[in-house]
Amino acid sequence: MNNTDEVKDQEKTAAQAADTTLGEEMKATKEKVAAKIKQIKEGVSEDDPRPSSSLTLRKILGGDILTAQMVRSQIWLIVIIVIFSTIYVAFRYQCQQDLIQIDKMEETLKDAKYRALSSSSSLTERCRESHVLEMLKQNKDSLLHMPDQPPYIIGEEN
Repeated sequence: MNNTDEVKDQEKTAAQAADTTLGEEMKATKEKVAAKIKQIKEGVSEDDPRPSSSLTLRKILGGDILTAQMVRSQIWLIVIIVIFSTIYVAFRYQCQQDLIQIDKMEETLKDAKYRALSSSSSLTERCRESHVLEMLKQNKDSLLHMPDQPPYIIGEEN
């Protein structure tokens, strides 16, 4: 039995030695991984320095207020403002084009009204009785002339 106890003790000692060796290897690996992660984080940092709490005119005019973090956090607001500005400019341009077209159409309408008024006055002048009589006198071959007797009404007899 003494032999088996010794074998068990040796196995136990070998297991402990293996555990300590594995533990040390794992510890060393963990340290290496942690060092690599730290190195990667330091090399890949995109963060801007945090702005101080005091906001001065020099920082605003110098552009320090527009840090990458502020722009990233407000990107959707910026996109919406750009879209609305574009729509506003497009609608304003379309409105100006419509106003120009309306002005042109009003000028055309005014010209058409003046032509209609001119034609109407010309026609009225030609149809005036005195003008018609004068034309009849000038044309001697016409059978039309001014009546000497006044018109009379023919009535029905009962």
